[in-house]
Amino acid sequence: MTQSHPLRCACGQVQLEVAGAPIVSAECYCDSCRAAGARLQTLPSARPILGENGATRFMLYRKDRIRFLEGTHLLKEFRLTPESKTRRVIATCCNTPVFLEFENGHWLSLYGHLWPEGTLPPLELRTMTSDLPRGVTLSGDIPSGKWSQAVFFARLLGAWVAMGFRSPKLTFINGALQA
Repeated sequence: MTQSHPLRCACGQVQLEVAGAPIVSAECYCDSCRAAGARLQTLPSARPILGENGATRFMLYRKDRIRFLEGTHLLKEFRLTPESKTRRVIATCCNTPVFLEFENGHWLSLYGHLWPEGTLPPLELRTMTSDLPRGVTLSGDIPSGKWSQAVFFARLLGAWVAMGFRSPKLTFINGALQA
C-alpha cells in the first residue's frame, strides 16, 4: 500500500494529499522562479517563498499521485507574462502558492512549504544554477549542475512512461491572480 501525505495551505482551506515519494525533491534557481517568488511573497499574509540564495523549494509529483480534497474553488493561477508556459497556482484564501505547472506537463511542482514542519523530503538536487545571482556560491553537498541534471530529466521521463505518456489537465483553477 502506498503511503499518502496530507498537505494544506497556510490557513487549511485548501487541502490535498500526495501518494508515495516525489519524482524528485529539488531547489530551483531559475530567473522566473525567483521573480515569481519575489512578487508572490509580497501578497497580504503570504509566507516567504524564496529560501537561502533565492531558491524555490519544490517536490515534483506525478499528477496522478495528487488528489485535491478541499478548496479547489480558492485556487487561481499566476503567470509572469501572458505568454508564460508555466503557471503558479495560489490558494487565494491565504495567498499560499500551492504548485507550479508546466504547460502540457505530466507532473506538478508542489511548493515545499506545504509540508508540515519536519516532514519535507530531503533535498536531492538543485536546478537552473546557471541563473544564480552574481556572488552566490552553493555548497557542494547536493548535485548542482549548471543546468538541470540528467537524473532530473531521466526521472521526469520515467514518471511519464509510468503514466502511459498521459498529461492530465487540471480544469478546476478559477481565474487569474494579479501580483
